[in-house]
Amino acid sequence: MFRVRNPLRAALIALLVGLPLGSASGETLISKSVTYFSIGGRTAAELDKALASSGPLMKNTGTRHPGATRIKFGGTISYVSRGGRCAVGTARVTLSTRIILPRWKYRRQAGRDLALVWDTLAADIKRHEERHAEIARNHARQMERAFLGLKPEEDCELMQARVAEVSAAEVASHDKDQARFDRTEAANFDRRMIRLLQHRLESLKKAER
Repeated sequence: MFRVRNPLRAALIALLVGLPLGSASGETLISKSVTYFSIGGRTAAELDKALASSGPLMKNTGTRHPGATRIKFGGTISYVSRGGRCAVGTARVTLSTRIILPRWKYRRQAGRDLALVWDTLAADIKRHEERHAEIARNHARQMERAFLGLKPEEDCELMQARVAEVSAAEVASHDKDQARFDRTEAANFDRRMIRLLQHRLESLKKAER
């Protein structure tokens, strides 16, 4: 057993929470929105509890997280006759991403140490979710290119089946990349937060000189 003498470190330990699995031309049509959920709490422990109870619910885990990115793929494909065979004429993939982030109601009344930890954590959650959205955008464009690169089939029924195969494969690839990103982020969370906190603290000290 040990005692934490530094209140900044104590707040950090209390706020160590798991990052979420965010979670899934033509002319790729991409839309992004950001929404917030409010949390209360005036101590690190209360903030931790508020994030755990009020954050977005992840269906795949059944637990709540401090942030999330809702991803929805869609789109349309047309088929044309080319040399007596069925080919993809146009492919338009659509992507909708909705980033959900926490907003602390009592940020302005917070003491310096807790405010520092919160600002650092909130910024890291935002960066994390923005990266989920970026991964989705990259895969949406990749999916569109894959559709347009398909070779013609004997008939459109076969072409549609091929499109379905490619769509499933691309979505699976997207999901794997998102999961890999989450695993990497979770493994480095402690070190990343400590590094970010140290950087912010040094910046504050410089500004105060």
